[in-house]
Amino acid sequence: MPRAPKLASFPAIRGALKFYQICSIITGIGLLLLVAEMILKYTPIHVELFLGGSGGFLWFADAVPGPDCQWFSLFVPGGNGCEILSTGDGVNVSLAILVAHGWFYVVYLISCFRVWSLMRWPFRRFVFLALGGVVPFLSFILEVRTARGVRAYLAEREAAQASAPVPAPEGNR
Repeated sequence: MPRAPKLASFPAIRGALKFYQICSIITGIGLLLLVAEMILKYTPIHVELFLGGSGGFLWFADAVPGPDCQWFSLFVPGGNGCEILSTGDGVNVSLAILVAHGWFYVVYLISCFRVWSLMRWPFRRFVFLALGGVVPFLSFILEVRTARGVRAYLAEREAAQASAPVPAPEGNR
């Protein structure tokens, strides 16, 4: 039988759930931006987004495959020495999206761990929550399902506790 969370930890669970929900939304948006950036850069479109520089406030610059690239190089793990060279100047927003998502995914994992440990779920549930940061749209689905499930569980346990008979305190003998 799985261990149940302690009643004293319910306020901490609510706080951890709120933190998880915020992290889940931010991570999901970051992942969708990252997927869009990868599509723009690694498909035949070959562009990157830049902020400032010679192209204006926000603009796309060509990302040119290097001289060692074959048509299949971008689809082979390791790229066979193929490197995509950026031609833009200014702040590389594509790179910023990549780095921001990577670091915020770490924060997301911490929030997943916090909810998982307080709720005393099995380890496979933590792995499933962690996948929300790497599978597009999964973080949004998990956020809704997890929040709904945790809130229902907490309400059910609190209702059961409220309706349970309170043992009479023993007096002095």
